[in-house]
Amino acid sequence: MTSAATLAPAAERDPLTGLPGLEAARERLDRWAGELPVHGLLLNLSRLSAINLAYGDSTGDAAIAEAASRLLHFATGEFDGPWFAARLGGASFLLLAREPLSRERWELIASGLADAIARPITGLISGAGTTLRLSPRLALLRALPGESAESLLDRLGQTMATLERRGGRRLLWADGEVVKPGHSAARLEAELLKAIDRSEIEVLFQPQFALDPRSGATGALTGAEALARWNHPKLGRIGGGALFAIAERTDYIVQLSQQIARQALAQAAQWEQPWRLSLNVTSADLALPDYAAWLLETVAKSGFPVDRLTLEVTEQALIGDIMAVSVQLEALARAGVRVALDDFGAGFCNFRYLKLLPLYYLKLDRSMVDGIVGDARDLAVLRAIVAMARALGLEVIAEGVEDEPQLALVAREGCAAVQGFIRAYPMSAMEFLAFAAG
Repeated sequence: MTSAATLAPAAERDPLTGLPGLEAARERLDRWAGELPVHGLLLNLSRLSAINLAYGDSTGDAAIAEAASRLLHFATGEFDGPWFAARLGGASFLLLAREPLSRERWELIASGLADAIARPITGLISGAGTTLRLSPRLALLRALPGESAESLLDRLGQTMATLERRGGRRLLWADGEVVKPGHSAARLEAELLKAIDRSEIEVLFQPQFALDPRSGATGALTGAEALARWNHPKLGRIGGGALFAIAERTDYIVQLSQQIARQALAQAAQWEQPWRLSLNVTSADLALPDYAAWLLETVAKSGFPVDRLTLEVTEQALIGDIMAVSVQLEALARAGVRVALDDFGAGFCNFRYLKLLPLYYLKLDRSMVDGIVGDARDLAVLRAIVAMARALGLEVIAEGVEDEPQLALVAREGCAAVQGFIRAYPMSAMEFLAFAAG
């Protein structure tokens, strides 16, 4: 997954999370001041002080870093237009989006983000089964015509103060409302189940390209990653981040994931060129004891060649019984499926996964690419990852590439492929074929 957001130069980024800070947020808001619509969201982690007291500041810092990683991952899967994320200090984050969104959809995005942040965090505290849970609170608004950065940030801050005084609530709009009448969460969840049953979830394809290390440019189209969108009749387009958050909340996540896989495979089976298809796998998928058998059977029924399928797995999907997951992925790898460790560099980068899993690709998180042009340390980290991957016999895919200097650099440094808005946005199956033909 990639985003349209561009982070600040490395020197201006928060060293803990890699996110831009308050000044960069002000600059972005001033730049967008005349480009409505702009939507803003302030997120606070309300239980962080208790975590610091109970487990120490280092654990609290790790929890902040994990929250930042989840925020970026969620936003990357949600937006098609420009967006921006920043850490404002302490346990406060800002998310901005500049694309047409209904009030209900912005609230839905906020609710999905809150769910993603609130999921249990494992591995931060020594001791078997020890988990942490963060408690996010979110203030929401839509920018007013001509509104300054100071005014927007002040309104968000005042709304957050009101929200914290009230207690019990998780979301609050700057105008004091919480839920728009007429579309409850229960109704939305019921509509999602119907949409899954009726195969109304749209699959988009984001193209991937080979990289030429000699020219420092993109080469041939190699395939695409399948992404999900729900075109809700009233709320408009709901991206993958909010869509999967709703599905997870209602235990529909396996049904949703399997429907996306079936649709993507059926459409990719029509490709006349030997392009690869990448599917994302969830922790709920991998928890099924027969997931590998189900996927191989589904691939066979679709007619898509199994040796052209890539399965993308994030660290979040690996939380749980890693040995059982490894058995499932080994079975798929033996059948010819390639496995990619997605969002590498986000979260905690557990190097144990490199030993246990039958990986073929490392897919770099956008934060590993963003600062490589202007910061020697970021470039050194990229080179170290590529060298490690080469030593392990793995190929590296760079995602989130947003400009030509980044593109040239990841090519020269030895990344095998690239995926990002610089070359192509997610598109429908028909648009993908037209794009490939053109």
